[in-house]
Amino acid sequence: MSTPIEWSREERVLYNPAFIALVCARAVQGHFQVHRTGCPLPLVLTAAVMALQPAIRALLPSANASMTQWAENNQAVKVHMSANAPGLLSVVRPGLLFALQTGVLTLESSRLVLRDGAIPATIRKRSPEAASIQKAAHMLGRWLPSGGPTTTVLTLLGVRP
Repeated sequence: MSTPIEWSREERVLYNPAFIALVCARAVQGHFQVHRTGCPLPLVLTAAVMALQPAIRALLPSANASMTQWAENNQAVKVHMSANAPGLLSVVRPGLLFALQTGVLTLESSRLVLRDGAIPATIRKRSPEAASIQKAAHMLGRWLPSGGPTTTVLTLLGVRP
């Protein structure tokens, strides 16, 4: 991943900490809607990294699909995650920290919880790319836990826990 100075205008907009905080919050929001608990920290990081990658967003199924079967049928996801996750984590971590510092998210027993009213309930379509990333993060927050325990999900995606 290039340094912020080398980023294009679009990359600077998409990778700014405030937007990444929103992406992380969408993953937590989606998780809570289905599971009624806070979202495990590793799943929030994974959902944000996956949502930021257009190649992975293009492969995402409906939320009803089997996560295990999808991961087995889409081996390219492992390739994208292993190639891009380390660089994208350097973008996601400051965004997550921003969300925690501003109180949008709180950490309770290694699970992230979204503060009531911290973000709009619906995704605004100011930019198709930004909306697509938010929708993917929201869906991944709901869907990733269907693959089993967090360590299993990370293993299926080719990510080290």
